[in-house]
Amino acid sequence: MDVNTDGLKQAIITASKAIGIDKIGFTTAADFERLRPSLVAQKAAGHTTGFEHQNLDERLDPELIFDQPRSIIAIALAYPTKMATRPPRTAYKRGQFARASWGNDYHTILREKMTTLITQIEALANADQQFRFKPMVDTGELIDVAVAQRAGLGFIGRNGLLITEEFGSYVYLGEIITNIPFTPDQPSENQCGTCQRCITACPPHALLGDGRLNGQRCLSYQTQTKGLMPTEFRPMIRNVIYGCDICQIVCPFNKGKDFHFHAEMEPDPDTTMPELVPLLTVTNQTFKAKFGPLAGSWRGKKPLQRNAIIALANLHDQSALPHLLAVIEHDVRPVIRATAVWAVVELTPYANPELVDFLQQALAREDHTDPNILTEYQTALTKLKNRPDHPNAD
Repeated sequence: MDVNTDGLKQAIITASKAIGIDKIGFTTAADFERLRPSLVAQKAAGHTTGFEHQNLDERLDPELIFDQPRSIIAIALAYPTKMATRPPRTAYKRGQFARASWGNDYHTILREKMTTLITQIEALANADQQFRFKPMVDTGELIDVAVAQRAGLGFIGRNGLLITEEFGSYVYLGEIITNIPFTPDQPSENQCGTCQRCITACPPHALLGDGRLNGQRCLSYQTQTKGLMPTEFRPMIRNVIYGCDICQIVCPFNKGKDFHFHAEMEPDPDTTMPELVPLLTVTNQTFKAKFGPLAGSWRGKKPLQRNAIIALANLHDQSALPHLLAVIEHDVRPVIRATAVWAVVELTPYANPELVDFLQQALAREDHTDPNILTEYQTALTKLKNRPDHPNAD
């Protein structure tokens, strides 16, 4: 290729700033084979979530997913961490989405930025060159943080997230594989030192201390599952119905970081802190209209409704009891009904024979054979039957 790649690289950096890319770096298309032992050990230990790309070889070797790759361009976009305004106070308590799900879906935003950048590169390099590109974000084959670290965007912290000097870990990451041989940037070294704040702050102790985590125990993962959430994790999510920010909030590198560079990332307070009770019966049409643009909607409404039920119990919202009883009686989904059973009992501190009868009748209507659903009912009924009498009872 008879192209001045160093000159092109500088032109790309300049163009990226005009596009609204907050940070850009370049690395080789060499493999990431050094990560294999760790990834194999993670899977063997049962720490993976299933959301990862399932072909490990493709995760580690750009040669397997791109013909004759020469470089990878990594980009980062900084996202807001604080809301300019809070949602109005209403009769209902509210949940919240983690910050990475504020504003429009970051997958869409990053893809648009990378598509524009590729167009700019093609214009800068002349159209007669046979340059090729493969953009990806999050759901692609490569490991975003590994690419970004090697491209010099930042270092991988103990929480497994990329930490940049300018924006902390509050960044979205994407990368573009290309056959252009750019001069690589210098990889970033870890700067966590002896700090253990994220490790000690993680409620389920999901962080292993070396940048890896037990994904099965991560609260962000737990909020995205579709089945029953294990009872251990339910109090830990508090009122967060999607994601988790704890390991970012406590990180010293994130102190004071709050950037508002992209209008499409700005949160709508009423959407990112939704009323919980109305969420229980939201229609598919309303859900898509209100929450569809968020990254946190990708699993559909069922996990968010399940999490909303858990959040109502965690918030001790007694006013939600009639709504939860209606869910038990009318919702067609066993997981949602069973979660509501748990929440109702959590919100009932004293013996209540009428409620026992109601739940026993609900259990009798359960005509499926999922033992986890039936156990949820039976455990809740046992707990309710062992409640003390109300102190004002005759």
